[in-house]
Parts: sequence; C-alpha cells; structure tokens
Amino acid sequence: MSKIGNKTITIPQNITVTVEDGGSYGNQLVKVTGPLGELLQDIRPGVKVEVKDNEVNVTRSSDEPQVRAYHGLYRSLIANMVEGVAKVYEKKLEIHGVGYRGAQKGNDIELSLGFSHKVIYKAPEGINVKMIDETTVSISGVDKQMVGQVAAQIRTLRKPEPYKGKGIRYLGEQVKRKAGKTAASK
Repeated sequence: MSKIGNKTITIPQNITVTVEDGGSYGNQLVKVTGPLGELLQDIRPGVKVEVKDNEVNVTRSSDEPQVRAYHGLYRSLIANMVEGVAKVYEKKLEIHGVGYRGAQKGNDIELSLGFSHKVIYKAPEGINVKMIDETTVSISGVDKQMVGQVAAQIRTLRKPEPYKGKGIRYLGEQVKRKAGKTAASK
C-alpha cells in the first residue's frame, strides 16, 4: 500500500473541495476553492477521490503499477492544491555575473544576460514575477507546479556555468566550480 496515498487530507475552514464526474479523462474532476483562488485537477481512471467530514481520501481500484503510482501522485497534488489556495507558493532566483541584471516591465521581466539583446520573459496567467532588486527574482502563485515550472524556465535562459558561476540560479543554490586552464609548465 502507498504510504503517501493512504494519508487523509484535512480541509481547513475557509477552503472547499468538490469532486465532480467528468474531466478530460472521463473519471473525476477535483475543484479546490479558497481565499486566493481556484484550482482544478483531472483524476485518471483507477483512482477515486472522496470528500467526507472535512477530509479528502484517495483510493485506488487495483494494484497495477501505474494505478499505484497515480494513487500517491494525486494525493500529493490535491494536498498541494489545498495548501496553495490558502497560502502563496514562492521561489526566488538570483542573477550572478558582471552586467547581468533584470528590470520589471509590468508583470513581465526584462533581463540582461550577456547576450546582444535583452531577454523579455512574459509570465503566464496566475503567476506573479517580480524583481526584488536588480539581481533577485521572486516568482509566486497558488499553483505549486506552475511556480516551479516558471522558475525552471527563467533559470534555463542562462544556466549557471561552472567556470565563473555566471548565470541564473535558485536562491542559495551551490554551483560546483571547475578549475580553468593552467599554464603549460616545462
């Protein structure tokens, strides 16, 4: 049995969880609403979600490997949705390098990353991207997966390189440095 999938999710006071038939997989659609917004999740066949007495239970219909994997996955996704509509998820990135910096342009950011042009990143709907200062980016939103995805996309614009450490990295991320070329000795 899945240790994570068998845990119940308690629903706080100001959050409602509803389960409807349908969705894109034709099984169930879970809707979580709270003070910060609303999130939806389609549930694949083989997994069943029930709401009773301010608790959410996720069960599975068989012990097939794929269904067992979905069991723990959907329990975690629903728990993240319940937490996300109550508090905002946030990730921070830092920009390292001489002349590397960013500027706020509405909900978008304009980055100077050593290219011949400035890179403009347009934030998707529901995600807030802010420049705290010239070298720190804050990404926040209610959907944990989207916040992580946007942070990863911004990081890939200029990944930290191993010789000087220049690039965009997560706040507190350690970049393994390599030794450069050494002079030939006789």
